[in-house]
Amino acid sequence: MNNNTTGFAELTPDIVLSSVEKAANTNLTGLITPFPSYINRVYEIETDDGERFVAKFYRPGRWTEAALKEEHDFMEDCAERDIPVVCPVKLDNKNTLGNNNGFYFSVFPKKSGRLFELNSDEDYIRAGALIGRIHSSGISRKAEHRIVLDPSFSTRQDLDELLAGNLISGNLKTDFKKITDEILDLIIPLFEGVNRHRIHGDCHLGNILSRPGMDGNDQLMIIDFDDMAMGPAMQDLWLLLPGSLSESRKELNLLIEGYEQFLPFDYTTSRLVEPLRAMRIIYFLAWCGRQVDDFQFRHNFPDWGTDKFWENEILDLKKQLDEIKESIG
Repeated sequence: MNNNTTGFAELTPDIVLSSVEKAANTNLTGLITPFPSYINRVYEIETDDGERFVAKFYRPGRWTEAALKEEHDFMEDCAERDIPVVCPVKLDNKNTLGNNNGFYFSVFPKKSGRLFELNSDEDYIRAGALIGRIHSSGISRKAEHRIVLDPSFSTRQDLDELLAGNLISGNLKTDFKKITDEILDLIIPLFEGVNRHRIHGDCHLGNILSRPGMDGNDQLMIIDFDDMAMGPAMQDLWLLLPGSLSESRKELNLLIEGYEQFLPFDYTTSRLVEPLRAMRIIYFLAWCGRQVDDFQFRHNFPDWGTDKFWENEILDLKKQLDEIKESIG
């Protein structure tokens, strides 16, 4: 992973269209509709034959070529097991990843669907079954170039980045380090001996679609493997919970019931729910810290990095530490 976040200013509609035309050996109309994606740049495009595709241009420097290929490999492994995913198409270079002057990109067939909602016990079981199917593919091989989701590795790296520069001022940096050190000291032992394999990494409801299946019934399809990682199975379950672990025991059990239709699940890893939530808070702060020089980020998050902002984040982390202590008894 590379933290360089500049470069999208040079990505014009002409570059997008010409890159795809050359890489896919096809002719495109002038249609180019941007999707609301900040991390990457995503566009709907159209061939002269009227076929619609989605072109995804990856944020320069975020992932290496090898890491991006591992993302595509994971999706293809899922598709081979008839798991509903949207795989990138093969380009003229016989690969799924194109490159134009440092812009890595891929092209996907356009698939529509409605956002899935968790309204019943059966919905939670279906979602758990989908994740179990994905993980049954995830355990088939490793991803050597992706993040290992572990507080002593990924979270420690995130914290080192946040504390190394001038993102946090004065005593607030001391307070931030104190609370995050306390969180890490508490949660690192909880991850010892936990099995890790390829996971989706960002399995919230916005990435699960419901669409008609071949049998006429709705099927669940998962999208956006951009944050795939080597991590514990629980990471792909807890984001679907409606609240804290203490408030969501029933829903977690339903997710696991569906999951175990395809893989056994280690129930003791329920202790990881609140630690993983804390890790996600820290991850998001580090991710934002990498974008501070990006004009679009500053426009969208004008108050990010102010003393008031960090005071609120420290308070949230203190509350999350209490949640962790309560959840592990």
